[in-house]
Amino acid sequence: MDLLYTVSRKPNCNPSKSGPDYDVLHDGRTLCCISSQSIVAFSAITELEDCWGKSWGSHVYIADLNVPWHCHKVISNKAIVTALEWDVPGDKLLIADVDGNVQLWTFKDHLLNEWVCLGTVSFPGEHILSALFFHNGKKTNLVPDMKDAMQYTEKFKSLPLTPSVRGFGGSPIDGCVVVTATGMIGAIICLQEGQGVPLLLHTSESLSSTRSRITAADICFGKNGNFMVALSSGRVSLPVHCVRVTVKLVDEKCVLNTQALPSFFPHSGPINDIQYRHVSQLKFAARDDADCLIIATNGDSGCVIELWELREKPVPIHKTFQPKNHNNQSEPYKTMVWQHQCHYVAQCPVVCVTTSKLSLVSAVPPVGYITVALSDGSIHCLFRDTLKQAAQTSQNVIARNDDTPSTKQQKLHIRISHADMSCIGLVLAAVDAQGHLYVYRLSPFSEPSGPVSVSCASTLLEYCMMTGFDWWDVLVSLRPEIIDAVCERFSENFNRQSASIQQFYYIKQLNIKTSLYRLSMNGQSKAADLTSLLMLHSVATAFKSLLRPSDLSNHEKGPAESLANVMTESITDVDKVLLHLEAKEFTVEPSTLQSLQQLIQWVADLALNLLARLPEQRQVSNKGSGYELLRDYKALNTLRELLVIIRIWGLLRQSCLPVFVRSAENLDVLALLFKLLSRLIQNTEPDENLIDDCCLLPSQVMIPPLNSPQKLIAITSPLFFCQSLPIQLEWGTEPDSLLYVPEINPVEGAMQSEQIIDCTRHTYLGKHPSVVKQCTRCAGVAFQQFLTRTAAIRAWDMRWARECLCGGHWRLHYFSSI
Repeated sequence: MDLLYTVSRKPNCNPSKSGPDYDVLHDGRTLCCISSQSIVAFSAITELEDCWGKSWGSHVYIADLNVPWHCHKVISNKAIVTALEWDVPGDKLLIADVDGNVQLWTFKDHLLNEWVCLGTVSFPGEHILSALFFHNGKKTNLVPDMKDAMQYTEKFKSLPLTPSVRGFGGSPIDGCVVVTATGMIGAIICLQEGQGVPLLLHTSESLSSTRSRITAADICFGKNGNFMVALSSGRVSLPVHCVRVTVKLVDEKCVLNTQALPSFFPHSGPINDIQYRHVSQLKFAARDDADCLIIATNGDSGCVIELWELREKPVPIHKTFQPKNHNNQSEPYKTMVWQHQCHYVAQCPVVCVTTSKLSLVSAVPPVGYITVALSDGSIHCLFRDTLKQAAQTSQNVIARNDDTPSTKQQKLHIRISHADMSCIGLVLAAVDAQGHLYVYRLSPFSEPSGPVSVSCASTLLEYCMMTGFDWWDVLVSLRPEIIDAVCERFSENFNRQSASIQQFYYIKQLNIKTSLYRLSMNGQSKAADLTSLLMLHSVATAFKSLLRPSDLSNHEKGPAESLANVMTESITDVDKVLLHLEAKEFTVEPSTLQSLQQLIQWVADLALNLLARLPEQRQVSNKGSGYELLRDYKALNTLRELLVIIRIWGLLRQSCLPVFVRSAENLDVLALLFKLLSRLIQNTEPDENLIDDCCLLPSQVMIPPLNSPQKLIAITSPLFFCQSLPIQLEWGTEPDSLLYVPEINPVEGAMQSEQIIDCTRHTYLGKHPSVVKQCTRCAGVAFQQFLTRTAAIRAWDMRWARECLCGGHWRLHYFSSI
């Protein structure tokens, strides 16, 4: 359990200790929650830039764990926020407060620092204790006995789950449930109505026949789409109640049904010490495991963490009332009861208990971690099935001050307020009472005693690819010496899958491989090649989707298939290829062709860069490890197909053709590129004549820049492995120690430019654009709005509206602060 980094307020927000205790101004109950996309939402009592406590209230911020110093405020709430929750996809954020207000927020235009409120529902006079979004019915588990299987269909199983609330055709509906301090359950259904503000339907019911004061509560997903709610009034002398809740949409109305389940008294097992009197926390062992409950009880000088499981137990009754089976034989009567399994005793009161969000492995009992934050600043990591300690760390650190001698450094007592675990379970985020963020790295469940192995990392990356979860916590758990091995194993397993699975997950696996190579100093050129491969695949898909067959009765063989068949022939003259194609099948409107000119230009620039790099790459390495685009003949053949399409489109509208700076006006660059690429594909190893022709290419045509180095300041960079942990960070300040500029050797004689290039449209944005979108993972830049709005380019922009080319998140960024 390693502390990766801490993010605190700026030094000017911590005045000299010789004055009054300014920490008290920022002290209070704070919360945090990590989404499935590695976005952390947390609350602070004062604004992070407020040094004097004038903004007292409850302020909710979000930050990408990869660039945590860029925090963005969602809302400033006057009432204390008591619940923060993300939905399963990580798109919506729930904010509930002590006054009974529930707000649903989401990203505006998929930007991290632009938020819009979907609506607010108020339960007046209700102190909300816990909240949970509806489940969408999608769940994928790793089969433990088949973790070494080659096929994804054997290794991962999609469980048939019922969505929490179903709409027309059984489709899942968005919404949430909340539990209040008076024993009330509230439900909110979010109905989408076109492109406008969604309609929020809500209702509330009592969880029992009589309302009572509740101090601890938790909600989890039950079976058949219902919810399980655990309640405690705070005293061990009173039972812990369990209730099943069902939410339905009936005639455009929200309907709630509750059913009481078996209850139990804490400390009914081997623990029977009266000093533990107050039930502080109730937590289900996982959000999808309703049969296992964690109870944290505080006392005068410590706490007890108990594990209770719901088991089927036979009950002796008179034989007259015993049930009969089909053979008319008596069977023992069985009922469900809560049984105490084990406990863990600590010497300080518990502050927060954190459990896994999901059960990744379909094992009985489920595996996972439980983390316990104590009042002395320590965090204990326990095994979920036995509550034995797996790791421990303490936040009682020494304050570092370069201007103060080490003999005068003060020991600070950090008060952890809340913690949350990532979906994969490899990262734990905690916030203290002052709103400082602490991010820890945990060992994987399958290998708790040491660092993550190659097989475990590859399996977790495959799980993220299958489920759509972010894989950032897997990246920070890797060691630099196993990155190449992990990428190689991940690629080998992917290539063994069926064609349909490879096609479905092709983009996501390229994103994962690119992020792996980007972690290594020696992998930057491989990451650049994979990025070019991903863009080439996307451009080819976009271009071929514009082609329409002339014979509508024959859907099996369209223009793209006809072109692929011609490409199998040994033709090196692009104009001879046109003789084998039906010209009218490649006809596209001239206005559409003109809007695609920058993508057409990029295809030609890629071909120029690849061929100009061929002599140098042949000398540097001979079949080196890792990915090289020049050795991917399938990708090179796709590039040849695009050159043929561009040639045809140039006959329709000459202005859409790529622009070249040539040494001779009569040089046909497109024909030359097609000829050289065809010769490269036809030979396993390039011959000397081809090498000589490629060496002459920079003197014939100006080589434009393709992958200009982009400065990167992020956690997942090669410099992360050079840092001494923990990394000390500040809100709003980019750390110079993490500044990394990839060293990508440009082609000899290539044109250099200092202008910023849009990473999705491949247009020049100038040296100082006013405002741009910037990726939080690869630092790629894209323009926020464009004027050209043809259908083709609008579809292209929508392809990258939600996330960057690398799969990272967008944030609106002013260039003056880059």
